[in-house]
Amino acid sequence: MCGIAGIIHRDAAADVGSEMTHMLQSMKHRGPDSSGFALFGPPTDLIAIRFKLADANDARDFEYRERLERHRLEVESRLNKIGAAIDRVESETEYAYRATVRYEGDIKALADYLEDVPGCEVLSLGHSLEIVKDLGDAQEVSDLYKLGGFQGTHAIGHVRMATESDVDISGAHPYWAYPFSDVAVVHNGQLTNYFHWKRRLEFSGHRFQSECDSEIIAVYLAEKMADGRSLEEAMHESLDDLDGVFTYMAVTKDSLGVAKDEMAAKPLVLYESDELVAMASEEIAIRAIIDHEIDTYDPYERQVLVWSR
Repeated sequence: MCGIAGIIHRDAAADVGSEMTHMLQSMKHRGPDSSGFALFGPPTDLIAIRFKLADANDARDFEYRERLERHRLEVESRLNKIGAAIDRVESETEYAYRATVRYEGDIKALADYLEDVPGCEVLSLGHSLEIVKDLGDAQEVSDLYKLGGFQGTHAIGHVRMATESDVDISGAHPYWAYPFSDVAVVHNGQLTNYFHWKRRLEFSGHRFQSECDSEIIAVYLAEKMADGRSLEEAMHESLDDLDGVFTYMAVTKDSLGVAKDEMAAKPLVLYESDELVAMASEEIAIRAIIDHEIDTYDPYERQVLVWSR
């Protein structure tokens, strides 16, 4: 089932952390297993790295915290060795961390080097993108990571009902387009040619952190954009290349887009005003952040819509 949501403010920044929390919490019934946020703050010279060293439901043994501390220190050591000047490393939970660094080198080399640390998974990396996801409903995750008050310009989010994989953080959305900076995707549906595209992208040198088809969409789009396409062009091409029943949202450092397959079976409702664009699987999510009467509409089959700041 699952539910997806997105918002982009046309001009000023806003409390997108609270807005996305309200939107996702209103759709808790669509996905109680995990919740995820891709939030875009103001771009900076620093790179923000969100990573975890264990999963929320990993077994705790008597060495659990000591092991996490050793691995955290190893991450910091590797950041120094690869030439990333550490601004700070903060613990978000006992297993999830946020680091900010100054780094001018290859993003893929940085991510790969960190993920050689046992248990380390880089959830996002970028100058404005921060992905936070964990088990539980949106309010629980937002409270755990203190997302209320997060100031930004746009965001996407996802509530998940696990139907084909384990209930864990690795299976939760959004997905970062590893190893491309500031690109992420949420998706409601299923790709029927998932393995075809996974093999093609792996042959191009990409690797994947999960078995989720949504991660394929993120890397597919990022690779197209790296070859010179705009986000809108890449999304239009995806409708010819990706088979299945799906609605997905994609975000970059300055854009938010949505695409529906040729049957448009997966629901999506849109609202536009002079100040913002909001969209979600159900209208109740949009009404959760807007306190006046609104008119909404549904995108049609094979439609791609992109908004940029």
